Amino acid sequence: MSISESLLAPNPSAVTGAWSSDRHRRSVLWIVALSTAAIVFDGYDLVVYGTVLPTLLSDSSQLGALDPGTAGALGSYALIGVLVGALSAGAFGDRIGRRRTMLTCIVWFSIGMAATAMAPSITAFGVLRFLTGIGVGGLVATVGAMIAEFAPAGRRNLFNAIVYSGIPAGGVLASIAAIAFEDAIGWRGLFWLGALPLVLLLPLALVRMPESPRWLLARGRVAEERAVCDRTGIPMPDREISEVGDRIGFAALARKPLVRPTALLGMMSFSGVLLTYGLNTWLPQIMSEAGYNAKGSLSFLLVLNGGAIVGGLIASRVADRTGPQRVIAATFCLAALALIVLTTKLPLGILLFAVAGAGIGAIGTQVLIYGFVSNYYPTTARAAGVAWCAGFGRLGGIVGPLIGGFLLGAGIASSTAFYLFAGVALLGALVTTAVPNYSRTRE
Repeated sequence: MSISESLLAPNPSAVTGAWSSDRHRRSVLWIVALSTAAIVFDGYDLVVYGTVLPTLLSDSSQLGALDPGTAGALGSYALIGVLVGALSAGAFGDRIGRRRTMLTCIVWFSIGMAATAMAPSITAFGVLRFLTGIGVGGLVATVGAMIAEFAPAGRRNLFNAIVYSGIPAGGVLASIAAIAFEDAIGWRGLFWLGALPLVLLLPLALVRMPESPRWLLARGRVAEERAVCDRTGIPMPDREISEVGDRIGFAALARKPLVRPTALLGMMSFSGVLLTYGLNTWLPQIMSEAGYNAKGSLSFLLVLNGGAIVGGLIASRVADRTGPQRVIAATFCLAALALIVLTTKLPLGILLFAVAGAGIGAIGTQVLIYGFVSNYYPTTARAAGVAWCAGFGRLGGIVGPLIGGFLLGAGIASSTAFYLFAGVALLGALVTTAVPNYSRTRE
């Protein structure tokens, strides 16, 4: 049975509960919780820049004179770093392991956030945003592989959605922190908050985050695999027989049968991340120019990311039953519709409802894409596949803020940006339907 076919069919393990023991359940839930907490700070890093952008644009004493074009470029520097980090994690994650890669990334981006909080100039701020992005990108690329290899088959879309919902949850956290604390701690204090994983999360991850048994088995480290399974209660995995043979990492992606679906999955991620970063970066400023005050503009970010969390979790449950591919196409279409509604002069309540729909269709869709990609690839190429989609997707994240910065800097109506984003969402839906099946079996 192909991967896509198996995801489109109801999984019996989803009905039986799929836990071999209480110890198995506790181990997996710890992994999900730690992965989610780490990804929350990816979302925080994404949105915190958008929350402080009005301050940086209006007050040249903070970093220097900043115009919309430069602001858009600064928003993209972090995403270039994410691209580098994701591809680096893909190159190393399938070779050195999921655990070691994840721990390194937590340390890296925490230190980067702390350093950014002390940036003395626009140039230093941009360089540090880039360096922080390397750690964030490596983390995003690694946790998808972790969850795909630990979660029971019938819960993979749900657990992936929970973990990657950490991105919009981090956005909510950044929005709340900015509304509640920016006046007291300033924009630098908001970046200091992003360094907390170094002292709060890393110690727990060192103790509770095991190496993936599937990765150990794929690397021939059978004794270590058995030790991890004995300690955590996780069932010993079956060995995969894959059409990619013995090729590992990016080498497997560059050849049949994975080369075409990899290109299409990358385009899906490009579309989803472009929408995510474009809206998170510029929505407060667009709404501010539409006449809403600073705190009112930030509330749109709260609704955008809150809608993504709720809608993404609901959509993931549907995906576990009907398959993620058709659900992703539908949520892309929802994003297009919601963005068109935002160009109208409708009452505030309807606009907030549309913003929530845009959150589901943009950020929530990207959450589903990560789950789809994580389960599409065999173990020997999984980290590389997720890294490719996370990394190539970040090219969309680079383009999104630049589009907003260019249009606003040129004095073009904000509705034009929404129409462009809607077109990207429709393109994403079209590409999603074209992803082919890829078959693999197990010994």
